[in-house]
Amino acid sequence: MELSKRLNLESRQVKFWFQNRRTQMKTQIERHENALLRQENDKLRAENMTIREAMRNPMCANCGGAAVLGEVSLEEQHLRIENARLKDELDRVCALAGKFLGRPISSGGSALSLQGCSGLELGVGTNGGFGLGPLGGASSALQPLPDLMGAGLPGPVGSAAMRLPAGIGAALDGAAMHGAADGVDRAVLLELGLAAMEELMKVAQMDEPLWLPSPDGSGFETLNLDEYHRSFARVFGPSPAGYVSEATREAGIAITSSVDLVDSLMDAGRWSEMFPCIVARASTTDIISSGMGGTRSGSIQLMHAELQVLSPLVPIREVLFLRFCKQHAEGLWAVVDVSVDAILRPDGGGSLSHHNGGAAGYMGCRLLPTGCIVHDMNNGYSKVTWVVHAEYDEAAVHQLYRPLLRSGQALGARRWLASLQRQCEYLAILCSNSLPARDHAAITPVGRRSMLKLAQRMTDNFCAGVCASAAQKWRRLDEWRGGEGGGGAGNGGAAGEGEEKVRMMARQSVGAPGEPPGVVLSATTSVRLPATLPQRVFDYLRDEQRRGEWDILANGEAMQEMDHIAKGQHHGNAVSLLRPNATSGNQNNMLILQETCTDSSGSLLVYAPVDVQSMHVVMNGGDSAYVSLLPSGFAILPDGHNQPTNPAQGSPSGQSTSTSGSSSTGSLVTVAFQILVNNLPTAKLTMESVETVSNLLSCTIQKIKSALQVSIVTP
Repeated sequence: MELSKRLNLESRQVKFWFQNRRTQMKTQIERHENALLRQENDKLRAENMTIREAMRNPMCANCGGAAVLGEVSLEEQHLRIENARLKDELDRVCALAGKFLGRPISSGGSALSLQGCSGLELGVGTNGGFGLGPLGGASSALQPLPDLMGAGLPGPVGSAAMRLPAGIGAALDGAAMHGAADGVDRAVLLELGLAAMEELMKVAQMDEPLWLPSPDGSGFETLNLDEYHRSFARVFGPSPAGYVSEATREAGIAITSSVDLVDSLMDAGRWSEMFPCIVARASTTDIISSGMGGTRSGSIQLMHAELQVLSPLVPIREVLFLRFCKQHAEGLWAVVDVSVDAILRPDGGGSLSHHNGGAAGYMGCRLLPTGCIVHDMNNGYSKVTWVVHAEYDEAAVHQLYRPLLRSGQALGARRWLASLQRQCEYLAILCSNSLPARDHAAITPVGRRSMLKLAQRMTDNFCAGVCASAAQKWRRLDEWRGGEGGGGAGNGGAAGEGEEKVRMMARQSVGAPGEPPGVVLSATTSVRLPATLPQRVFDYLRDEQRRGEWDILANGEAMQEMDHIAKGQHHGNAVSLLRPNATSGNQNNMLILQETCTDSSGSLLVYAPVDVQSMHVVMNGGDSAYVSLLPSGFAILPDGHNQPTNPAQGSPSGQSTSTSGSSSTGSLVTVAFQILVNNLPTAKLTMESVETVSNLLSCTIQKIKSALQVSIVTP
């Protein structure tokens, strides 16, 4: 409008001028490419005529006389063969680069034309994605997803013979291509990412016969393995012995834009913060492409992650994978993950755990095309379709948790999407100027942020202690049997009533900010509560009036909620400050910081004792990094029973998925305590301290059992 006023023209005239200008620029580019092709053609014709003339009248190079035709030298034959091979390889790479850039690329003069034009074409015209259509007539209207999927890839996925020539590599500077992993061709990883993206788009949208409804009519779906193998070529070889497969998909609405969500997924730090109960640790090991046109579209990177289920009975899944992000249309993005163990470690059986020497606490796992499709709804919300397809070593999982993992509720699409929705709701409330009705107005906005940051650190430390992630240096001890007289080491199997198997770990704290100095002991166990809904367990544990029934810090009495900060619309998502109703002087100087989280996939309650003076500083906006705390808490998940399962799931080929609410009738509860047993970091850990903490954990479980009037199944 401002430009039209300055030029005394109508806005339509200005718009048409720019469209015509773009068309002219594209025409000039095409003419330039045609001129290069003509020059190359003329050069080849002249060279061909020269060779033909030389063959008709061969001359001796020494005497200048007529020469008799003989055999071509061996070196020349090798050069001709190599030249033909390089031309074929160049044609194939140009086809691959054309699919990546969204338009055909000629092999003759391709490097020069790309260098001169790629920046221009990316700077004007389309939406910055891969699909660079006609510059003058690009439409931003959203097309149906099936129409956006590209054609098949040239050649087999992961072909080791394909290499990216230097000319094409330099030409792809417009796409910000960088070096990949040592010894691995960038083109191989690029082709793997394109194949994974194409499979994700199809699997996310196809229904029958690929996805079959459960025969019991519960609303769950099962992946048809025969149809899957007919429709998609395997990106890996056969599954390793003992591996089982899980395939799940889920769709829902999240309070986020597609661009914001994509930015979070492509940043390892923000990704782990968005899913703190799932991602134990994440890092980007190599950036192959940082995107095109100043966007994340075309971004490809190698990542390493540790995925966790909050229980000592489920080892951590360690995965090395390729993450590829692509914008398919305006407001439509997709992010896909696929394991690269078979490429980077072709002799390792396809799993990082093979290279860790079978380290305790880790399990073999590899990701087939897994990811999400995000569609902007233009109202601050996005529709997210999440797909998880993985293979893992079921033998490493305890029997109590195998039904949960088979149902897809442990690390399946439903858990990822529910966690995303809860986190997006929390961020929306955090950025809002208005306080939820349940919040105490006495806390300043700065104090709210400081208190939420402290609660986040508490929850992160709790999760790291439960799963023994490498994020914290825990020293694993022998496992004790809890309950009365439970002091012997346990080797698994069934346990008697009141004999919980407790995993003990210890670490030395030297007084780092946020931690008390001394020897910290962690005790963790998991039990199953049959016929007890997870929501019932969660509601009981967060009831301040009944806190004294199980919490030793409550001294047998109820607790009072002093402050409350809502993290979502559900009243179970909040950070609270509790005060024990005790009479002793020590108790009067102590408060309980508590964070509760709940969604359709499970619940979490984490708490830690803090002193009154430190919390006053935090609530006034002070730095919470120096507040010392040791978290304890509960992770509550459905037990996975009564779920429709594929009869083949007992074998390595079984797969199932969930798209609706859980029908589990029981709960899996993980209880974890972190307790300072000695104020000296150099002190020795005594058997008495270990038995005391173990008995405290077992006593807490028995109190919860009695209060809920349920039976307990122990590992």
